[in-house]
Amino acid sequence: MVEAQSWTTRRGSNPRFESNSDQVLDIPATPTAEIRHQSHPSLISPTVLTAAIIASWYFSNIGVLLLNKYLLSFYGYRYPIFLTMLHMLSCAAYSLFAIKWLEVVPFQQIHSRRQFFKILALSAIFCFSVVCGNTSLRYLPVSFNQAIGATTPFFTAIFAFVITCKKESAEVYLALVPVVLGIVLASNSEPLFHLFGFLVCIGSTAGRALKSVVQGLLLTSESEKLHSMNLLLYMAPLAALILLPFTLYIEGNVLALTVEKSRGDGFIVFLLVGNATIAYLVNLTNFLVTKHTSALTLQVLGNAKAAVAAVVSVLIFRNPVTVMGMMGFAVTVMGVVLYSEAKKRSKGIPH
Repeated sequence: MVEAQSWTTRRGSNPRFESNSDQVLDIPATPTAEIRHQSHPSLISPTVLTAAIIASWYFSNIGVLLLNKYLLSFYGYRYPIFLTMLHMLSCAAYSLFAIKWLEVVPFQQIHSRRQFFKILALSAIFCFSVVCGNTSLRYLPVSFNQAIGATTPFFTAIFAFVITCKKESAEVYLALVPVVLGIVLASNSEPLFHLFGFLVCIGSTAGRALKSVVQGLLLTSESEKLHSMNLLLYMAPLAALILLPFTLYIEGNVLALTVEKSRGDGFIVFLLVGNATIAYLVNLTNFLVTKHTSALTLQVLGNAKAAVAAVVSVLIFRNPVTVMGMMGFAVTVMGVVLYSEAKKRSKGIPH
């Protein structure tokens, strides 16, 4: 007769049910996204990817300039404030999509009313700078606009000294001399010089410099620092709200005029949507270039961008240029390069 097995005996006969209080199950950790991406190499080499990003940066930065010039000067769409508001709305919508759904960067929240008002102040300066820049394109050729824009380091040094009492080395200040001298030469010989366009372009350049100084001053604490893409997400809708009363008061019922114009010419819709999209790509590619290269590379590309944009605009719009004007632009760009090198040496950054 077969002896009946107890539950304990049957359980002990199967090693899978044997328990060992000293045994620890070693469960491997879930690999991070970065490791998973490394285990599956990309079809595009890092060099090709970086080159494509830099090319996109040039395309978006120069493209938005040329489209703005075409719309405001040649196409007859003379509403720079409303156009800037469309840029801001586009940046808000695309930023929300990129951060919330594509998770390009982690989402950051505003933690205090004080931080909100700081961002609001930056938005006001941002509005002023962009509106002045777009307005200047109605009156000035892109080449001269870019020559004036290259003087941003001069205004940055002035605002840094006036607001924060920050003093630079004598070498840095000397490097600013050709920056200003070049613009004086270019202005005196510019065939299409327009005083109002020149003044608002100077205002745009000064506003851009002021924003960089104020941003470094306001958002200094670790709790208030925001990634550039998150900062754009908050600044863009605030800027659009700031611009709304100005466009209604100065430019009238521009929305109704735009809708009416689009009924007779659908191409205006394509131009405005494309222009607003490229305006966002300017900010996105700024971030991508910095991520895949460095902030210094972005600065170098910015120095070269002004010259490339000027040449491309002359080839497209055929605006007249003079030898003295080109020499003045070259002197300004040379001064900007000297300024960048002097700043690196003053900070002890190796080449």
